[in-house]
Amino acid sequence: MQINRRTFLKRMNWALASGIGMLGFVGCEEYDSPYADYTVKGEVVNKATGKPIEGIQVGYYSHLGPYPMYGPPPAIYKSKASVLTNAKGEFKLTDRFYAGESYTFDNNRTLPVHVQDVDGGKNGLFQSEVLQVDFSKAKHSGKSKGWYNGEYTVNVNVELTEITN
Repeated sequence: MQINRRTFLKRMNWALASGIGMLGFVGCEEYDSPYADYTVKGEVVNKATGKPIEGIQVGYYSHLGPYPMYGPPPAIYKSKASVLTNAKGEFKLTDRFYAGESYTFDNNRTLPVHVQDVDGGKNGLFQSEVLQVDFSKAKHSGKSKGWYNGEYTVNVNVELTEITN
């Protein structure tokens, strides 16, 4: 079966236009969808003593998409933003999330926040925690403008268990 040049060109144009169109939609997540800043602030303390812990990393993590067809699976979560607690154990973590990031929120409007000891034994060793921070009743501030929906803030106090040998 022989395809004439005109039919071939029409099919190629259709295929190229479809491919370029698909690439255009992939990048729309950050530019053409609503977004807001989400802040978690609070204090990290030793569960046994109630004393604040300095040098604890608090971070947002996003669930990665599907696993690759070949090779080892990636880590389940990738880091977005993180901060360290100060000498008083206080932290303030803020990052921007877009509506297209469907993996960040479940149906209850929660975000996973990882709390982990990254300074070694400097202040003792503590077990890591994964918090599901609920933003359904967060304090809203900032004016909405265009796609921006303002800032949502939640206060969370974290108690970490010290690891003893």
